[in-house]
Amino acid sequence: MSDVYAVRRELLRDRCAAVGSAAALVSRPANVRYLAGGAPPGAVLLLGPGEDVLLCPHAPTGDPADGRTDDQLRVSLMPATDGDPVVAAAGLATSFGAESLAVEEHHLTVSRHRAMSSVAPRLRLADLGATVEQLRVVKDEEEIACLRIAAEITDQALGELLESILVGRTERHLALELERRLVDHGADGPAFATSVATGPNSGQGRHRPSDRRVEEGDFLSVCLGANYRGYRCEIGRTFVIGTAPADWQIELYDLVFAAQRAGREALVPGAAYRDVDRAARYLLDSAGHGGGLAPWTGHGVGLEIDEDPQLAPAAMGKLDACVPVTVEPGVHLPGRGGVRIDDTLVVRPEADGGPELLTITTKELLAL
Repeated sequence: MSDVYAVRRELLRDRCAAVGSAAALVSRPANVRYLAGGAPPGAVLLLGPGEDVLLCPHAPTGDPADGRTDDQLRVSLMPATDGDPVVAAAGLATSFGAESLAVEEHHLTVSRHRAMSSVAPRLRLADLGATVEQLRVVKDEEEIACLRIAAEITDQALGELLESILVGRTERHLALELERRLVDHGADGPAFATSVATGPNSGQGRHRPSDRRVEEGDFLSVCLGANYRGYRCEIGRTFVIGTAPADWQIELYDLVFAAQRAGREALVPGAAYRDVDRAARYLLDSAGHGGGLAPWTGHGVGLEIDEDPQLAPAAMGKLDACVPVTVEPGVHLPGRGGVRIDDTLVVRPEADGGPELLTITTKELLAL
């Protein structure tokens, strides 16, 4: 993997050179990990005109959750416990002879930006913008393999929960159990805070689990994901508890399922982001649910659970192959509950079989 990280850093170096910056400072943790292999807490990466340096406020602990730092990188530890790696990087860039330094202004605080200017007043600070995030959109096959394993772990955890007794247990208890099962099956941890929603809470996006207990006849909506070697996936499913579903539950479920299928089928290279959103949103809007829909139908996943691209009505851009995204339409009826169905997929050309479904837990409306 060292060669992979070196290639990524060279791509970034080339982009910086094209806009007149001989050096770049990467401070956003996910971006540091993408370029360096590992991102110990607080670490920043300096791409200098001579060498690349990972500056760390503390010695790396070796925690697998932080990743493994590229052996080709020089690791520099801060001499003082209260030193700021960002400020130290500005001084180091000056010592390398850099006249300008591209920084992630969207991540740096104003105070850190000012501190850099005070330490290196002759160093011109430019905005790196979302350059690294753009590099991260298309995944290589090793990244996709990590996402595939994350999805397998997530499916295992959810499948085991479905085999247990659910009536009488609280949303909070079920969420904690799911997160424990993720770790038991090899995850570094949950990809995000697990959501379990029952009865009138079901169908809400990212509902925070409460002490409400599962009752017979409830819709149960679950949204969870595993973090495996830094890569995060997402799955959402809705079930009925303890009895055959009511007619309104079947009707609503079939509608959301059809919308989700339309969104999945629209995932082809070259498809506009907004067209994928429209494919799913049109069915729900036509059925009279447009006013309460989420502002997006899906989003990219990777080292963060919410990455570019955004599959939303006003989103600009088109899908490339090897881009992992979620498709997660849902409808919530206040006071009654609702349905959410969420999958993680990888965009693939039709010649390769079309979109690759990573989360494979059944989407049949089960009565548990």
